[in-house]
Amino acid sequence: MKKDDIEQLIDKLQGDFDTKEPTEGHQQRFLEKLQASQGAVSIQKKTWWKPLSIAASIALFLAVGFGIYSSSPTRKEQLAEISSEVSQTQFYFASLIEEQVKQLESENTPETKKIIDDTLGQLQKLDDNYKFLEQELLNGGNSKLILRAMVTNFQTRIDLLQDVLNQISTIKNIKKYNDANYTI
Repeated sequence: MKKDDIEQLIDKLQGDFDTKEPTEGHQQRFLEKLQASQGAVSIQKKTWWKPLSIAASIALFLAVGFGIYSSSPTRKEQLAEISSEVSQTQFYFASLIEEQVKQLESENTPETKKIIDDTLGQLQKLDDNYKFLEQELLNGGNSKLILRAMVTNFQTRIDLLQDVLNQISTIKNIKKYNDANYTI
């Protein structure tokens, strides 16, 4: 239809438009007639969202609570269950090693960079070996033998750090001595 045709149609129907509001209860009467003609069930406004939202909230809280309380114990917790001495020894050695690693990293200079990087690489290998020993202990291996190997691993790390710190001290002393012999 052209624009002129639409305007003519609107002009023709000008007085026939129904612009009044429906009377009170119109919707209910309509639904009753619809029900009678189709045998349908009455449609009423029900607020199902409130009970559903409450049920969803409860389900969410239960899921989160179940997830928190049923999580499997960590490796440290499992080791503590096997022997409390293991966790105490691990804490002692780990704190000692961490302190020496910080001291080692503070000594990082261009002259000592290579030896420090090599040492950190060796420490990572020893740490990986220690994690393997932990897993073997948790899997039920020979506990005395594995515990002895774990302690030896810690002692090896400490000895390595002590040797490297001594080497760094020697390097610094040699540098100081050489710098002292050079005069301008």
